[in-house]
Amino acid sequence: MSQTKLQSRSKNSKKAQQLNIAQIVSELRDVRLASLDNRKRRDNPPKLPSRKSLIKIVEGLSAALFPNRLGTPDINDEGIDYFVGHTLDVALRDLLAQVKLELHFSSGLEVMTDKLREKAVHIVQQFAHQLPAIRSLLDSDIRAAFEGDPAAKTADEVLVCYPGIQAITHYRLAHVLFTLGAPLIARIISEIAHSDTGIDIHPGAKIGASFFIDHGTGVVIGETSIIGQHVRLYQAVTLGAKRFPTDEFGALIKGNERHPIVEDDVVIYAGATILGRVVIGRGSVIGGNVWLTRSVPAGSNISQAQMLNSPLEPVYLAQQDAVKGSGSSGTISH
Repeated sequence: MSQTKLQSRSKNSKKAQQLNIAQIVSELRDVRLASLDNRKRRDNPPKLPSRKSLIKIVEGLSAALFPNRLGTPDINDEGIDYFVGHTLDVALRDLLAQVKLELHFSSGLEVMTDKLREKAVHIVQQFAHQLPAIRSLLDSDIRAAFEGDPAAKTADEVLVCYPGIQAITHYRLAHVLFTLGAPLIARIISEIAHSDTGIDIHPGAKIGASFFIDHGTGVVIGETSIIGQHVRLYQAVTLGAKRFPTDEFGALIKGNERHPIVEDDVVIYAGATILGRVVIGRGSVIGGNVWLTRSVPAGSNISQAQMLNSPLEPVYLAQQDAVKGSGSSGTISH
């Protein structure tokens, strides 16, 4: 070893001593082991799917879905199928490794079993078979954005520029994985888009074709939301839960249907908040900044002024009384 390297190591060692690195490492170890003990994982520390790996996987899948626009710049007609095949092979192999990590983690077993490996392969195979359908859905979303935004010059611009399309692409991929049995990976993929775009779509939501989110920042779509076809949302729209029922022990009941149903051809303008398992009828328009906790029939046009001046329906008042009687309320979307 050269004299220079020895001197460098000596300097680094002195810096570590000055910062008390050894003591910090020891304290972190104690906290880490205490956390593992609390979760009964001392002998089986979790190995979770990698966010970094999933970012790369989604980039690869997106390039395979749209090779001319999201692939390499030097791609040509002769090599496009090879590019798609190679890119898919790499992305799906990497995805398989991540699915194995999730299934092993969720099983709680110390050793990965053949049954879990087979399930992982099945999930990735089924996911791969649905990629053409995902591409078709995304084409409808891109078309809806192009036709719905006068500022959009081309569909290509929509694909490469619009944060709403980026978030919807992540959602479409994540939703399939969610339904196939990889919910943790699906959540990570959705949260990658959330971090990049400010648009929060839970992968459990069900969203029809030709979906358009304009601008997008602050949009929240909760887990059990159902959205029909040709629906358009603007920035800061929330489709959230109104209250959270608890069991006899006071723990939250999870998985219940608690988010809105938005039927076909609905437009929801910026800042609108719709809470609870209510139905927004087909062809309705919900104005900006409206706070809505009741169903509206098809063809409704709801504005802030109407909400302030119109008396509440008897059914809605009864629902409010029931909510107050339960002692549970909230506006969080998840």
